[in-house]
Amino acid sequence: MKTSYTKEGETIRDMNGLRTLGKYSLLLMATVVFACSRTAPGPLSSQNGPNAASSSEAALVIRASESPADGDSREPELNATQDGRIILSWVEKTGPKRYALRTSSRNASGWSEPHTVAQGENWFVNWADFPSVIALQDGSLAAHWLVKSGSGTYAYNVNIARSKDDGKTWSKPLVPHRDNTQTEHGFVSLIPLPDGRLGAVWLDGRNMKDVKEDGDDHAPASESMTLRYAAIDQDGNLSDEAQLDERVCECCQTSAAVTSEGAVAVYRDRSQTEVRDIYSVKQINGSWGAPQAVHGDNWEISGCPVNGPAVAADARRVVVAWFTGVGDAPHVKVAFSDDAAATFSGPIQIDDGAATGRVDVLLLPDSSALVCWMSGNAESGAIKVRRVRSDGTLGPPAVIAETDISRSSGFPRMVRLGDEVHFAWTEFGKPSRVRTAVANISAYK
Repeated sequence: MKTSYTKEGETIRDMNGLRTLGKYSLLLMATVVFACSRTAPGPLSSQNGPNAASSSEAALVIRASESPADGDSREPELNATQDGRIILSWVEKTGPKRYALRTSSRNASGWSEPHTVAQGENWFVNWADFPSVIALQDGSLAAHWLVKSGSGTYAYNVNIARSKDDGKTWSKPLVPHRDNTQTEHGFVSLIPLPDGRLGAVWLDGRNMKDVKEDGDDHAPASESMTLRYAAIDQDGNLSDEAQLDERVCECCQTSAAVTSEGAVAVYRDRSQTEVRDIYSVKQINGSWGAPQAVHGDNWEISGCPVNGPAVAADARRVVVAWFTGVGDAPHVKVAFSDDAAATFSGPIQIDDGAATGRVDVLLLPDSSALVCWMSGNAESGAIKVRRVRSDGTLGPPAVIAETDISRSSGFPRMVRLGDEVHFAWTEFGKPSRVRTAVANISAYK
């Protein structure tokens, strides 16, 4: 099985396309993302290695649910609130070039009436770099979206706003980076900090301001994408601005969570030899520590796979899920930590073959985890979910939805509300629709 890419420097300019960062990134093909093989997967034991064992539990029963997203909707995100609700946000196309960020919350009674956070005709809208809405410690909401900052294809800024009335009205947006370069700023993770402030982690291209998009030089870029952070108070003041990593993969999603010892962020690193493994960086006594590998897959790849990790935390318990294609063998893996992400256990392979990644992860009350991912090939695909314990025991996989694995299908998301796990994904079409489903996890206690 071989990996397929577009040529260097080739840019797909519609909103559903993958992208390069000029001449320095290789892109995955639209319909084949580490899923070229049509060979049926082998037995589960051969797919997951000696540390994994199958449990006798029944697979999750997935039930379709009514989505609050209407119209031409896509790029969903799900987050939990402090008061026991969940928030669904999505992008809705409202005109030929106009998009809106919409949001709805759900409690035991169902979804609330959707609200519009912001809208505009100058947004950067992309299948992999999508907005979000989260709840903060004081009960207010925070949202982010991406707005073009110049004529360059990937010149755009992060915009962040807050709402004190449950999403009915929103503050004037602010930009958390102050470099004023017309470069990429995206792949944001918002963090509800314990002191009531909002934290933001993002990929920052300010060091690449002189890199041309249309050159034909195949040499490695002299400057790199960085991982940066800032905290924002209720009045919009920035503080604790920091560079967390000086060289990271250009267009893989970041993810962040809050442990009992502080925030932790995970992302795809980029070494000088083009090894792009998953790294974490955590707060220690209020300051950010040094980056460390979650696990050394040693995946050397001369381009961004557009396939970032996911992290979840509960006190000192942390779990990270990620995709790797090392050795032309695509897999989804997870690793657990019992010390607030100071160290991680060895990886557990959770896919059952033909993995394409696009992961999400959450912790359950019994300290096991649920992982969802996409798998398939150019002809058919599926969004799957399965439970995994830290000892490597795997529950049976369940299919959330059948889908294609094109870029337009985006990234599936999930979140827990009491005894239910809710899922959201993009069903691509004309128009696209954000679909939702639910599963009961009351047995996992």
